Amino acid sequence: MDLTLILALALGLYMAWAIGANDVANAMATSVGSRSLTLAQAVVVAGILEFLGAYLFGANVTQTIRKGILDANAAAASPDLVLYGMLAALTSAATWLLLASRAGWPVSTTHSIVGAIAGFGVVALGIDAVNWAALSSILASWVVSPLISGTIAFLLLILIRRTILDVEHPIEAMRRIGPLYVLAVVGVMGLVTLFKGLKHVDLELGAVESLLLIAVLSLAVSFVAAYFIRRVPVDRSADHSQQFQTVERMFAVLNVASACAVAFAHGSNDVANAVGPVAAILSIVETGTLAASSRVPAWILALGGVGIVVGLATYGYRVIATVGERITELTPSRGYAAQFAAAITIVLASKLALPISTTHVLVGAVLGVGLARGIGALDFRVVGTIALSWIVTLPMGAGLAILFFYIYSFLLPFVGGP
Repeated sequence: MDLTLILALALGLYMAWAIGANDVANAMATSVGSRSLTLAQAVVVAGILEFLGAYLFGANVTQTIRKGILDANAAAASPDLVLYGMLAALTSAATWLLLASRAGWPVSTTHSIVGAIAGFGVVALGIDAVNWAALSSILASWVVSPLISGTIAFLLLILIRRTILDVEHPIEAMRRIGPLYVLAVVGVMGLVTLFKGLKHVDLELGAVESLLLIAVLSLAVSFVAAYFIRRVPVDRSADHSQQFQTVERMFAVLNVASACAVAFAHGSNDVANAVGPVAAILSIVETGTLAASSRVPAWILALGGVGIVVGLATYGYRVIATVGERITELTPSRGYAAQFAAAITIVLASKLALPISTTHVLVGAVLGVGLARGIGALDFRVVGTIALSWIVTLPMGAGLAILFFYIYSFLLPFVGGP
């Protein structure tokens, strides 16, 4: 096997591992932070669903240049430089994600790889080869993403309070309404998978068939949730505060269901951040040219899925602790509201073609449920650190990519590269 291809596969696995270490907190942080799941349980559940999402629906045909950051003609005219650049982008993004994960910072995987691609693009292809308008829209998403999800989470928590938590008989209300909340979140995450994952899969489903499949799946999961909600022990003689605790235990079922849906959708979408550059390198090594899109073999998707799971198991707990515990205190009902708000925001952004980050969306949603309790419920030192990590992600990705580009372009020709 070509040395460059071996290096690309190793770096793709490294990137997938880094995604698991940082981004899987998007799915599991609220469940762990609210004590709906233990960390060990979250690793197992997220590991299974992230892998299935990545392998079954993870961009079988993927863009070789992610997010249209580079001019396609300029990239196609210099395939060797793009090859070095994609190796550099994988190394850069994964390294930054590793550093952020060690510090417990929830940063954007997509922004990391986009910044890296833009960085090597400037030095390899020229400043005009970079789509600065696309980068500007990404910068705007730093404000738009958390603002939208935070507002939705704030309103959802108020709705939950008025329909369940603050009524005279909250347990009976939860048994009636809880399954409907599960149906809603699974349906929304089904749309996420449809819009962001299935578009890459050779699966011929029309809009009606897709929506019908989502409806059936949502109903099935809501019936299962209703069963587990009713299995939560209830003390009929308990006072209102004890009933409230029982309702929160019931909400743990909803929180876990929403986390599972988010984990599957995340695996189906974000594994492309690891396999997209690998697809570009495969295209160049095999054909000598850069295709606009490239088919990714199933075994590479499986490799990406394994990398995500291992990253979650080894380093994911650090970012989970930041998002789930340090921003604000979470209960199962607040965790559910945050997850559902994030899901709604992702669907809206997918349909409106807004370049949002799932990480930014979830952090904004957690801020929203914290604000619903009052501004004093937020730890602004943690929020400030997170905001700073978001700001430096693009320049860090770009700077590291430039460094690694020069390293690879100098060394690879001496060791059998192109």
